[in-house]
Amino acid sequence: MDAGAMAARCPRSTLIGQGRLNRHRFIIMREGYASVVRDPRATVFGILWDLALGDVAALDRYEGVASGLYIKAMQPITVPGGSKRALIYLGGTSVTGSPRPGYLEAVLAAATAAQLPAAYRAELHAWQRGRTP
Repeated sequence: MDAGAMAARCPRSTLIGQGRLNRHRFIIMREGYASVVRDPRATVFGILWDLALGDVAALDRYEGVASGLYIKAMQPITVPGGSKRALIYLGGTSVTGSPRPGYLEAVLAAATAAQLPAAYRAELHAWQRGRTP
C-alpha cells in the first residue's frame, strides 16, 4: 500500500485509489508478511493500482512469487462506483504468525496515508499489539 515504494518498484503504473476485497480478512503469515484469507464476515481495504504490463515482473520478484511466498490471483475488488477484477497477491500459506520487526508499522503508515477507514486501521493495530482480531 505504500505509494512511494510502489512507484519506485513499478514506475509505469498509476495509482487508482482505495478498493476493498469483500469476504476476506487481513492476516500476518508465519513468514511475517501480510496476506488475506477468506472470511465471509470480513472486508480488507487497500490501494488499487493500474499495473503496467512492464512492471509485473518487478512486482512478482518483490512479492517472492518464484519462491512461493505469494501467489497471484484475480479477485473482484469493490471501488467507488462499482467493482473491478484485480490482480492480488495471496500468501503462499494461511498459517498465521507474527510481523517482522518494523513491517507492520510500515503497513499502518501506508494505511493512514491512504486514509483507509479508521475501523480497519484499528484491526491492523490489533496485530501490532500481538493480538489477532
